[in-house]
Amino acid sequence: MAQLLNQATSPGDSEVAAGEDYRSKGLSKNSVGLLGSAVIGLSTVAPVYCLTSTLGPTVSEVGLQMPAIFIAGFIPMLLVAFAYRELNKALPDCGTSFTWTVKALGPRIGWLTGWGLMTATVIVLSNLAGVAAEFFYLLIGELTGSQAIVDFGSSTVVHIVTVLLFIAIATAISYRGMTATKWFQYSLVTLQMVVLALFIVMAMVKSGDAPGGGATSLTPSLEWFDPLSVNSFAAFTAGLSLSIFIYWGWDTTLVVNEETTGQHKTPGRAALIAMLVLVSAYALTAVAALMYAGVGEEGLGLGNPDTADNVFAVLAGPVLGPLGPLLFLAVLASAAASLQTTFLPAARTMLAMSTYEAFPRSFAKVHPRFHTPGRATVAAGVATGVFYAVMVVVSENVLIDTIYALGLMICFYYALTAFACVWYFRHDLRRSVRDAVFKGVLPALGGLMLTAVFFQTMRDMWDPAYGSGSSIAGMGSVFVIGVGVLALGLVVMAVMQRRSPAFFRGEVLTRDTPPLVAED
Repeated sequence: MAQLLNQATSPGDSEVAAGEDYRSKGLSKNSVGLLGSAVIGLSTVAPVYCLTSTLGPTVSEVGLQMPAIFIAGFIPMLLVAFAYRELNKALPDCGTSFTWTVKALGPRIGWLTGWGLMTATVIVLSNLAGVAAEFFYLLIGELTGSQAIVDFGSSTVVHIVTVLLFIAIATAISYRGMTATKWFQYSLVTLQMVVLALFIVMAMVKSGDAPGGGATSLTPSLEWFDPLSVNSFAAFTAGLSLSIFIYWGWDTTLVVNEETTGQHKTPGRAALIAMLVLVSAYALTAVAALMYAGVGEEGLGLGNPDTADNVFAVLAGPVLGPLGPLLFLAVLASAAASLQTTFLPAARTMLAMSTYEAFPRSFAKVHPRFHTPGRATVAAGVATGVFYAVMVVVSENVLIDTIYALGLMICFYYALTAFACVWYFRHDLRRSVRDAVFKGVLPALGGLMLTAVFFQTMRDMWDPAYGSGSSIAGMGSVFVIGVGVLALGLVVMAVMQRRSPAFFRGEVLTRDTPPLVAED
């Protein structure tokens, strides 16, 4: 492989090394190893936050088959992860889905893929900040025994201000670079995984002693792991969409590929490690929660609509007793950690799109000291704050609705990345059985599964009853959020096509263009 150039050049310039065209983005190489990359992937997913936000909605859709749905959601994620691994081996570029789909499927599909990734990131960042703010006041109230503090935090104005403050802090940490990110994550990820393990054990031990008020202890059954027992296909796809959401974020291990040691192989390995840890934690938590609280629609029951968006808030005390505040702390740590690392894919995708002239060139600027896409990171933070403030005003059920909408965008860009893998390596599929399976069959299956979920979900979410049950102009608010954001991408792409015609003519980034890599 050609030696990488040390000098950074401005967008539009190029340098030649050993007959190949490379252009540095200015990121810092070798900042993260295998363990650090896996931890960042786990942190971005935020398992404790995901569980407290989705246990209730998933039970409302599929009931006792929640463990089966969590495992079913893992399957397309694993298949798509193989596509990411193979593409990263060939093209280690921080633009990941954007860069790869442009090379394989053309500039317009690639641009929309990048848009899907960035908007999904902004939506989940807003949710993370909202949960972090909520649990911040819950934790203080729990520690002080003051309900007044909890009520103070529930004020709309106070809540929004707190969310914006958390977003600003996370933006500042991300701005300072991967080294600060890595060590910050080790402690927070360790904390949440230890507390989650404690919750699983205690819920199973206390399953026969759950208090009343809607909780009905259950005995584990193999039926819980049978996806065919779900009542309807619509319920299955709705549950699967939520399940896909709780795995989303593992691809951050690939987004930081230019800053990882062994950038061709390490990111893919880290992604697979993170996903195996996640599926184990999710399946065990689902079983433990069902054993303890059951699926009742009142009190502690997981089917209670009043607690659906924050299950751990009501289960912390009954399950962990005096250690209950630890669960509040774990959710806060999970949301805070993910809030910080989730800036990575948005900022680096924006950096890549700008470097390849698909986005305004100002976002290609990298901080000379921290070697981070500073302007892109700040832009992601501003967009997150504005989106959350607007959605809180528009919909009182913003957390649930945006989570449902997020699944649509995740399916969108993951599926396109999987298909890009098949098409990019189409000439390699006959070389060996391994190439045929890992570059063709498995990514294609993952892409098809996610495509089916995408269209079924889009059809279902038109109904105002989908999600929280709220509507905008007679349409389900989930539909407006999900489809509206993707449609907005077409408008922004039309504007960028006028500003950067060379990219959309396929003159900047083609199949034969070598990736623009980080500094050595």
